[in-house]
Amino acid sequence: MFRLTLRFLGLLFLAGAFAALIIDGTRSVAGGALSLTPLAQTLSWLMPQKFALLKAALQHALPAPLWDPVTIKILAMPTWAVMGAVGVLLMLATQKRRPKIGYAER
Repeated sequence: MFRLTLRFLGLLFLAGAFAALIIDGTRSVAGGALSLTPLAQTLSWLMPQKFALLKAALQHALPAPLWDPVTIKILAMPTWAVMGAVGVLLMLATQKRRPKIGYAER
């Protein structure tokens, strides 16, 4: 049951990544230049008040060396790349293990 839920979340993340990629591609073609939407902009558009609270809480909870280079760079990455990476990791983590060839199943 837990594996099914995580697998479903992985598929949702992959679908969201594909939608974000289509949106960025459409904006790039319409504008005539490459247009990538950062994750921070997407999150602030989806939930403006909660994102500000989350950002302040993370800044307070995480140590400064972890906040500045790591979290800031993740928030600056394109939305489709972050969502796609999370989706792929969830799908790989919930994949059934293949039986080893040459070993008994007992």
